[in-house]
Amino acid sequence: MRGKNLLIISMAIVFFCFATPVRAQEITPTVSDDEVNRVAQELYCPVCENTPLDVCPTKACAQWRELIREKIALGWSEQQIKRFFAEQYGGQVLAVPPLQGLNWIVYVLPPLVVIGGIYLAVTIVKRSRKSVIPEKKDPFQSPLPAPETVMKQIEKDLHKEE
Repeated sequence: MRGKNLLIISMAIVFFCFATPVRAQEITPTVSDDEVNRVAQELYCPVCENTPLDVCPTKACAQWRELIREKIALGWSEQQIKRFFAEQYGGQVLAVPPLQGLNWIVYVLPPLVVIGGIYLAVTIVKRSRKSVIPEKKDPFQSPLPAPETVMKQIEKDLHKEE
């Protein structure tokens, strides 16, 4: 009897050591077209010029959308998928360029142009107001030179011409 128990225990140990865990059938999450298009609209087709990936009719773009679907099903984030496409096909596939290299100019230049335009407009308006509004003069100062000096100047000018 003892040998029989020993045999059963040793067989149980062998089964437990080499047995693989039994899992329920893994359910792959279904990824909707909306989820795929949310990522695809922020990517441009590497083949077609200026065509977002979500509306591009080429077969290559359909394959790239399916690749996005697979990556989402695997749990990749939107940023990881964008980074993957940028590494594979270059930065031109991104709808919004990253803030690196000279791409920062795209973000900085427009506000600077707007601020410069506002400053220029304010400066022009201030200058034009200064030229339109007459300067205040001393009320006791006569606006015209004395008539005697005017007459002397006229006589001088007439004598010069002769």
